[in-house]
Formats: sequence, structure tokens, C-alpha cells
Amino acid sequence: MARPSMLLALGALAVAAVACAPADDTATTSATASPTSSTACSKEQLKLINAGKLTIGTDKPAFEPWFKDDDPANGQGFESAVAYAVAGELGFDRSEVQWSTVKFDSAFAPGPKQFDFDINQVSITPDRAKAVDFSNGYYTAKQAVVAVDGGKVVSAKSLAELKDAKIGVQVGTTSLDAVRNVIKPSDDPNVYNEQIDAINALKNKQIDALVLDLPTAFYVTAAQVENSKIVGQFSSTGGTPEEFGLVMERGSALKSCVDKAVDALKSKGELAKIEQQWLSEAAGAPELR
Repeated sequence: MARPSMLLALGALAVAAVACAPADDTATTSATASPTSSTACSKEQLKLINAGKLTIGTDKPAFEPWFKDDDPANGQGFESAVAYAVAGELGFDRSEVQWSTVKFDSAFAPGPKQFDFDINQVSITPDRAKAVDFSNGYYTAKQAVVAVDGGKVVSAKSLAELKDAKIGVQVGTTSLDAVRNVIKPSDDPNVYNEQIDAINALKNKQIDALVLDLPTAFYVTAAQVENSKIVGQFSSTGGTPEEFGLVMERGSALKSCVDKAVDALKSKGELAKIEQQWLSEAAGAPELR
């Protein structure tokens, strides 16, 4: 008859022990369990490639207007500024950010990554999202057509006028998809491993036109190819905006925190300010339909 009484007494002691547990322990447990909590996204809680450092990948050379002077670490250029703004939202100062050279198409290839996130005008696509994780978009992009004065398509006013053009484009880009699926030229485009090779092909008149993202097109015409101009801009999709995203390893524990950082910069108007500072002239190209 005494056994139930003993069990009740032990149960009461257990409840009392839980009630007296330190409040800090309970708070810590609940914070780490929630990936969206502010504690989980604090710098100390992030799972990083290199302890205490945020490692950011991008290609080399790093072209303007995305970067300046081929130096991602100087904070100048649209993507360098965005990268440091995201780092700041995650709690890192400039001295705690390190840059890693990553080839464009390697960034979104399957497999482990040697960066926490990569920033390199990588458009978010369903196929790429099977191999890597993307942040929420930080820039909405359009494609542009660049040609040299006196060339075959320099006066084109529509996409139809590009059908018979010899077009150059970099491999692995959404620009290549846009050429094949939107322009649909009569002949296959010339595809180059590096963007600079495609630019040189235009410079040497080996192609009639070059297709690449609009802000880069402004830099090409201003600084890389003499007597060239932007024929026009166009959307690379059937109405769905093309967005650039930060690239992370598939299943990255950082994704929710990086998404929060991008969204915070967007809601505060910081992304718009950075875009205005570095990409403002990109609004002036005519629309090709």
C-alpha cells in the first residue's frame, strides 16, 4: 500500500527539479532548436568553413560594375558592397571576411564547397537549385545585346532582327539559355569558357553580337570594347523575373540566416541604395521584344 505514495512523492520531486532548472539552460535549448531565432543566427552560432571567418567566393577576374579594380575585398562595386552588407547583418566586420577564388560554373556544381556563400551574378534556376542552395534574390537581372558600330545588328529594334546573327555567350550562364530559348538564332551561338574570351571575340569581329547581363554590358561598352553599344535589353524568361542569389552548399545550415540578412537589407532599402550607387545607368537601354 505504501508503493503508490512513494511514486507520487518521487514524481513531485522530479517536477520540482525541472521547475528549479536554470532559466538560461532552457532559453539556450529553445534558441538553438529554432533556425529562425536571432540567437541561432548570431555569429557565434553559425557553422562556418573557417572558424571565426566568413568566407565568400567569387570568380577572377572580378569584373565591373560588380567589383572594382579586380579586388572583391575593397568593398567597391555592387556585389562587393552587397557581400559586406550581408556580412554585417550576420555580425561580421570587414576584418572577419575573407575571399576565395571560385570559377563561375564551379560555384553551382554539385559537391562540397570551400566558401560559406558565393556571389557572382549567379541566377537562381530550378536546375541549379538541385545541386546547391540559393539565398532569396538580391538583384533582378535582364539580359543585354552588345554590338560594334557598323556591325550587322547594331541597329536592331527587335529580337526577330537577331535571328541570323552570329552571337557569342559564356558557357554555363543564363545568357546562354536566353539566346537559345528567347532569341533562338538560326545558327548555334559561339560559346566561350570565359567571359573575356567572348568579349575579345566581339572586339575582333568574330561574332556579330554578345549577350550578357545588362550591368556588365554597360561596362563592356564603356571600358572594354571600343565603338560598341548596347543594342537593347530583354527578359530571359517568359515573364518570371530572373534573380541573382547567393550560392551555398546544398543543405547549408546558413541558408535561413543568409535569407534573413538579404530580406533585412531589402526591407530597410539598403539593397536599393547599393544598386542605385553602382548600377544606376543600367536603366537606359531600349527594350527588345
